[in-house]
Amino acid sequence: METKKTALHDQHVASGAKMVPFAGFVMPIQYSGILDETLAVRRNVGVFDVSHMGEFEFRGADAEKFLNRMTTNNVAKLEVGQVQYSSMLYDDGGMVDDLLVYRFEDRYVMVVNASNIDKDYRWLEEHLDGDVELKDISDRTTLLAIQGPRAIELVRGITDTPLDEMAYYHFREDEAGGVPAWISRTGYTGEDGFEIYACRDDSERLWEVVWEAGRPLGLKPVGLGARDLLRLEASYCLYGNDIDQTTNPIEAGLSWIVKTKKKGGFIGLEPVLKARGKPHRRLVGFVLNGKGIARHSADIFHDTGKVGQVTSGGYSPTLDKSIGLGYIDKPYDETGTVIEVDLRGRRIPAEVIQTPFYRRE
Repeated sequence: METKKTALHDQHVASGAKMVPFAGFVMPIQYSGILDETLAVRRNVGVFDVSHMGEFEFRGADAEKFLNRMTTNNVAKLEVGQVQYSSMLYDDGGMVDDLLVYRFEDRYVMVVNASNIDKDYRWLEEHLDGDVELKDISDRTTLLAIQGPRAIELVRGITDTPLDEMAYYHFREDEAGGVPAWISRTGYTGEDGFEIYACRDDSERLWEVVWEAGRPLGLKPVGLGARDLLRLEASYCLYGNDIDQTTNPIEAGLSWIVKTKKKGGFIGLEPVLKARGKPHRRLVGFVLNGKGIARHSADIFHDTGKVGQVTSGGYSPTLDKSIGLGYIDKPYDETGTVIEVDLRGRRIPAEVIQTPFYRRE
């Protein structure tokens, strides 16, 4: 399969980014360093090119009904200008993907994970029903995420959209630096911030105006390494690590996006109802009490027996601790439980703690 580049590839290289293959794209993993970029977002403001994400457009009289059947949250509750975090499930309750749904006046747009674009599109296409037109607009869409305490100050400098009136998980169709865009108060870092969607042809202009407004504020470019660490600190799930086709959303702590009583139900409803009663394991957070980094797929022990597995881990510069997420069997998932994480043959003591690890003031 051909490796793709975002429209801003040359700008990243010129900025000194270390480029790596990721989800079929060549993407910046870091610029000044993962820890430095993580702290820049927590303390100030950073910009990410996340144009590798997928976008699907839905039009037609039955678009709402179709999306409500395909996703676990209640699309019928969305108002124009609102965004919804949701998921799609297989028939057995395993997760196809976690995603966002945007409601426009004349259409809906679904934003999916880059690694799942082709799979998700096929799944939706296989289930198309009624008056619904599905279109993949991923390749013609650029997406910048501007995140951090000074994000609103930066974005205010490039748009006339009244940002103070925009609630979290809402968006407006407007302009950013003279470029037609949707400006969305969303992000996956745990900080306040905005995501700006624009036409691929306008990518360079948008990048320039963001930097013109951001340079006086100390804006830093941020790669996928820091993005992963930021979402881990905020205890957000990453598809392929913390959730996948073997995961039920209930055990992943995502019951809040699963509306089991909505009209018409959704694919995977019955397995979800069973899991809601008594899930045998649960995704929890833990802090290592020794040196080392908990790696994906490392085993978790309690006394002499294995009770779980790590899904994500890393050193948190915000907390100055080594943290991780993992699935742990009941009853060892309770907060305060002392566990051990296997790090290449060494069992490092750890403690199950309440998540998120980090919550902004």
